[in-house]
Amino acid sequence: MIGIIGAMDIEIDGLRKKMTAAESRVISGIEFTSGGLCGVEAVTAVCGIGKVNAAMCTQTMIMAYNPDKIINTGVGGSLSPELEVGNIVIAGDTVEHDMDTTAIGDEPGLVLINGRPTVRVPADAELIKDLAAAAEACGIKYFTGTVASGDRFVSTVSEKKAIAKKFGAIACEMEGAAIGHVCCANCIPFAVIRAISDSLTDGSAMEYNEFKHIAADMSNKLVKKYLEIML
Repeated sequence: MIGIIGAMDIEIDGLRKKMTAAESRVISGIEFTSGGLCGVEAVTAVCGIGKVNAAMCTQTMIMAYNPDKIINTGVGGSLSPELEVGNIVIAGDTVEHDMDTTAIGDEPGLVLINGRPTVRVPADAELIKDLAAAAEACGIKYFTGTVASGDRFVSTVSEKKAIAKKFGAIACEMEGAAIGHVCCANCIPFAVIRAISDSLTDGSAMEYNEFKHIAADMSNKLVKKYLEIML
């Protein structure tokens, strides 16, 4: 079984509507829908925006459905001048850019996972490879790199450049690193994909509202192609 998590309805609706023999249940206020998707057994969920919601959803999905792997799909903002709206980022690893205990001598972004300190949580190499193949099959321009997550919408060029410089990240959003953190703690392979909805500009909030539906459709297209390739 493959778990698929998005933060918003627009990031999951396109997949959920294509599910066969779908069954839904609500756990901890989150609706999980399981069934067939492109011939593969899957469970989907809309976690809500932010790292706490994402972590809660991921842990609940693991405990209730025991997925073999989890894909976090959705939209994100560019931290690189090379990325344009509609491009796809496949995370090589994730970081929590707003995690900061540097005052006591730690590295920026340092977290503890099962007692082990780390800044970067690597995504699953096989999932990265297969998602890249799916992007190529769809003719989607994609990039692989670090995705940075934090509990705020990053909208200014100065903040975007600061995150990119500090972590070498190429995209930012608000859930992926939390999902990666929980998956790593549970030894579940994971991937994070983001369709770019806003570029490296001070007008990113306006771009996001204009392009988020297009970007969400792009990420859904990639996930469906990935599932078809799996068969």
